[in-house]
Amino acid sequence: MATVNDILAGKSHQLITIAPQATVYSAAVLMNERKIGSLLVMEDDRLVGILTETDILRRVVADQRDANVTLVSDVMTRELFCCRPHTDIEETKSVIKNRRIRHLPVLGLDDEVVGLISIGDLNAYQTDHQERTIHLMQEYIYGTR
Repeated sequence: MATVNDILAGKSHQLITIAPQATVYSAAVLMNERKIGSLLVMEDDRLVGILTETDILRRVVADQRDANVTLVSDVMTRELFCCRPHTDIEETKSVIKNRRIRHLPVLGLDDEVVGLISIGDLNAYQTDHQERTIHLMQEYIYGTR
């Protein structure tokens, strides 16, 4: 069975993080620069939350808060759903779908963050796997192998 580790193997292992004391404005700038939809919020090498585009829209823009003074810790999502590298991809897809989230931190044995996967990563992995299966089936059917 395919696991989260299979997805992580094809990704950059650079985690983009931010401190809870940072401003939402600096977080938004970082997200725009890196073209990403979320930041892991880390304090003393410990995952304390996640800040997503949705958090910014709902808790800053919609509430008409000043992003220059609002702290990440004031608007980040604290209730985290995480997975492990050995978690089955189907289970991961189920968590993302049922919890209605787009980003899932991946924790190692000592609960250290080892990666982050998104719904986009899962979709890309599934598409790639299906394309390879189709190619192999075509080779088998048409005898081109």
